[in-house]
This record gives sequence, C-alpha cells and structure tokens, in this order.
Amino acid sequence: MKIAFRTHDLGVKGLENAVEKAQNCGISAVQLVAYKFMDEIKYAPDALNAETARFIGETLRNSGISVGLIGAYFNPVHSDAAKVENGKAVFKDYLKYSRELGCPVVGSETGSYNDDKWTYNPLNRTEEALARVVATFKELCDYAKSVNAFVGMEGAAGHVCYDVKTLKRAIDLIGADNIKVIFDLYNYLDASNYSQYLEILREGLETFAGKILVFHIKDFTFEDGKVRQVPLGKGEFDFYKILGAIKAYDQNAILVLEGTTGDDIVPCIRFVSEVWDRV
Repeated sequence: MKIAFRTHDLGVKGLENAVEKAQNCGISAVQLVAYKFMDEIKYAPDALNAETARFIGETLRNSGISVGLIGAYFNPVHSDAAKVENGKAVFKDYLKYSRELGCPVVGSETGSYNDDKWTYNPLNRTEEALARVVATFKELCDYAKSVNAFVGMEGAAGHVCYDVKTLKRAIDLIGADNIKVIFDLYNYLDASNYSQYLEILREGLETFAGKILVFHIKDFTFEDGKVRQVPLGKGEFDFYKILGAIKAYDQNAILVLEGTTGDDIVPCIRFVSEVWDRV
C-alpha cells in the first residue's frame, strides 16, 4: 500500500518545495497535477513539453517519490465548447508525456452541465450527457493508445457518471481496453445514499475488479441535508471496514488522501497507516 497526496494539496508552490514538503511529511507518492502547483506551467495546450516532463519525472523519482496518477481534469460537457477543446488538448499533452512524468495514466471526472461549479444538474442524468462523455473519452482513449498510455475515469454523484453503474456503462460504451478507474467512495454519496456507503464500496470493487488504479480516501459528516468532507477519522466512515475491503481487493493499493492539507497531513497519514496495519 502507498499513501499519496495531490501535489497541490501539499500547500506549497514549485517542484523543489513540493519535494521538500513531501519528504518532511514522509510522503512517497503523489497524484501529480503540474499546472496547479507549478506556476511556470499554464493550463493550456503545449504548455508542457518533453524536456519539462522529463525533468519533473526524474526529480520526483530521484527524490524517492512515485507518481500514482496524473491529473488533467476538465469538464467534457461544459457549455463553452472552447473550454472543452482546451481541456482535451491539455489532457492529450499529459498523455503524450505521461511516461516522462512517471505514470502512464491521466485522469479526469466526467463533468456537469453546471459548468465550472461541477455540481448536480438534472441534465447530467440524460442520455445526451452520457453520449457526450462517451464520445469525448473515446477520443482520449484512441489518442492514449497511440502514445502507449491510459485514461483514468472518475465518477461522482453530481456528475454525468453519477454512480457505479453509470460509470461502468460509459466504460462499456467506450469499448477501450486502456481505461483505468479512479475510485472515490465519498464522491458517490449524497443525501439519498450516504448510509449505504459500504454497499456502494462493495459494488465498486466487484464492478471494476482489476481496473481500479487509485482510491481517493476522504471522510464525511451529514449536516443540514448535505454530505460534507471532514478530516479522516473525524466523520462517519468506518475505516476499518473500508480499508479492510480495499486491502482484500489489493494489498498494493494506492490511497490518495485527496483534500487532506496543512496540519492534517501527518496525523491522517498516521491514522490510515495504523488502520491499514490492523485490518
């Protein structure tokens, strides 16, 4: 098992500072989102090149830090077609240089008709929405195949692939063999299903057997009719059952503590490590 963090959750800017922070916290794996913590890399086509990608990858590797996933998240159903095209172009750049960066998988969520809010919209659950997602990710998978890379897909309750079944349906319709799954249990929860989280976890592990690349690990409370993220171990998740199920699925799982920042980083690493060792 490896505990990983998104590079921009480390709270510092620049590659050197991120490496130093990771080492000081005992972090040996990251979910790399270069444009969110390196100001010199813009979120635009051609902002990344082979030389820069190789430098990032070699710096992390030489510092004992592996890359579990490359993030290039964008909204494939955004109403602004130019934003969709920009997102696809950036995603393809990261696919092209993924192996230089240290991981052959680039991931994204499946988007929302609420555009930049990435929240629930009834249009998200239409056949038109699913068809748009399928077409976009099929294009990305075709390109990924040409550069010997993989595409990661992540579902979320407020997005087009709002549950395990819908994400599975999208993957089946895309029909590519180079898709990996980013599984975030918290993302699938809303007011209607949060108490059934263990059933959702079980469904996901069974449905995506062999395809899950990383697990996003969060915790939650249910307040004022909404699911809200809280630091690990301070919410409603039974981590002995969750991590026990993940460990049975994959003893070498990559656990990304997404959204864990600041003073919570070290205690949460300790908490997850201790639970993992006991289950």
